[in-house]
Amino acid sequence: MFLRLAQQHRQFVQDLVMNLQALAIVLERRGYPASCYTCGDQMNSASFMVSLGENHLIRFLVSDYGITWTEMRDDRELMKLEGAEAVNQLQELANIVKYPTQPQLGNKTLAKRC
Repeated sequence: MFLRLAQQHRQFVQDLVMNLQALAIVLERRGYPASCYTCGDQMNSASFMVSLGENHLIRFLVSDYGITWTEMRDDRELMKLEGAEAVNQLQELANIVKYPTQPQLGNKTLAKRC
């Protein structure tokens, strides 16, 4: 059972890395400086970053050790999320790109306030 779960987790991370790479390409085409770096060809980790303007930066890290979303403005951390909540915020970013009728990315803080 545990070997099967480990394999499913590895596949999830690989799928997430591929989607991050695609999101970085789309964001770049829309004029937002974005990057997605991976180590090696295994695709078992990635560092995704996008600048939303006005010193507004999103950093998303994924690896076998965990998933982290960090949103910063003016070099100060606004929000840090891990696990499923981090993936949910990534979906919010993808939705904003997918549905351009929403406000400009740079004008919106993606992190939800408590």
